[in-house]
Amino acid sequence: MKIETEEVCYDINELSLHGLTAGDPEQPITLCLHGWLDNAASFLPLIPFLPDRRIIAIDWPGHGFSSHRSGDAHYHFIDWVYDLVQLFEVTQWQAVDIVAHSMGGMVATAFAAAFPEKVRSLTLLDSIGFVSDKAENTTEQLRKGLQSRIAGQTKRKNLHPSVESAIKARVAVSDLNTEQATLIVKRGLMQQGGDYIWRADSRLRNTSPYRLTREQAKQLICDVKCPVHLVYGDKGLDMVHIGIKEFSSLFNQFSLFELEGGHHVHMEKPAQVAEQIQLFWQNITV
Repeated sequence: MKIETEEVCYDINELSLHGLTAGDPEQPITLCLHGWLDNAASFLPLIPFLPDRRIIAIDWPGHGFSSHRSGDAHYHFIDWVYDLVQLFEVTQWQAVDIVAHSMGGMVATAFAAAFPEKVRSLTLLDSIGFVSDKAENTTEQLRKGLQSRIAGQTKRKNLHPSVESAIKARVAVSDLNTEQATLIVKRGLMQQGGDYIWRADSRLRNTSPYRLTREQAKQLICDVKCPVHLVYGDKGLDMVHIGIKEFSSLFNQFSLFELEGGHHVHMEKPAQVAEQIQLFWQNITV
């Protein structure tokens, strides 16, 4: 099943936030947020199964067609949340439904906690809670993070002689099949001479110099007031299965559904995932 999509772009301060949009502009907005090193195209299989919606899937800064952060900046977790704050300021969106995968789910959870008036509902796709750590590991994390910045300054991006080569490389390090990887890779590549190079900012691979403590992570989750629904793959990330035990009881309104699939279950089983999302929306009481 296919549906026409259009490119969209929002200027947030010095950044251009690009993405894909589909559906009737008069219909309720659903904002789709992709995971780390993916891009808006990861939602292409799902979009056709969410009719009667204005779907907007963005490329996070440093991903897809969106701008990279300036040379003196980095990709701190809190900065992703601020990107959403700016996007909502520019668009003047009211409460919207958010569908978010992996890292996008973590960012959306923090955003929903801090700005509950902006989020009507939150659907998490193989994502729950936050990457967190014990407070006593703070110094070691800081050291590792800053060392990775230094090391990253001399690293060069891998060149690929063809799009097919890049697709094979992505398949080799993920749970994606060739068809799924092709969608993400084509939006994530650009030509350089006779070769292809990844668009994504190399700094995205730097180790974070800080982690939320578990207490901070739990506090954020406790402050999420909107209904939250988790759809996850039985072969998805281990941290999701662990996170269900650690975090699920802390949400104000929480439900979950397991599907056969991996971390990108929304690309593997788009019809089944969409069915779960629509049932979730139907059961929301204002």
